[in-house]
Amino acid sequence: MVKEIERAGIPVVHMCTVVPISLTVGANRIVPTIAIPHPLGNPSLDKAEEKALRRGLVERALEALETEVDDQTVFEK
Repeated sequence: MVKEIERAGIPVVHMCTVVPISLTVGANRIVPTIAIPHPLGNPSLDKAEEKALRRGLVERALEALETEVDDQTVFEK
């Protein structure tokens, strides 16, 4: 589905816990997340730390949306 949305001219970021799967399905902008049961958080952190973690992931995804890519790109930290 990511490829079809991109084909329509809308940039998409695939946030995932298993990067090789995203690469296999052909996602262009990939942002690795935390863990399969908690992709966008970590319940073992206190509230402030988890908020900072989530904010960082969203900021990385927004940066990926703003970045022109010609090929699959993984946006690491």
